[in-house]
Amino acid sequence: MAHRYRIKILPSALREIKGIPRPQQKSVRKRINDLADDPRPIGCDVLSGAPQERIHRVRQGDWRILYQVFDQELRVLVVRVADRKEIYSDTMMKQLKERLRAALAK
Repeated sequence: MAHRYRIKILPSALREIKGIPRPQQKSVRKRINDLADDPRPIGCDVLSGAPQERIHRVRQGDWRILYQVFDQELRVLVVRVADRKEIYSDTMMKQLKERLRAALAK
């Protein structure tokens, strides 16, 4: 039997999810929960703008879910959820890296 990964969502990402309209919010939450069974599903990409951090991205409609996978701990850390139009801006990438540093420092 395959191991299930634990899902952890950063508080900032949780606030972003709560800001998504209800119908889309439900599908985004389901997509995140599905990562517990398969953290690298078909269509998953590693962001080229943050190669050291190994940030993965999956699509859910117009929304993008950014996360890291920790295989040894069987853990997925969701760090950002945002509309596809704004997720890849330089400002957003800087904020993403800051979030990761803060989360990993804990």
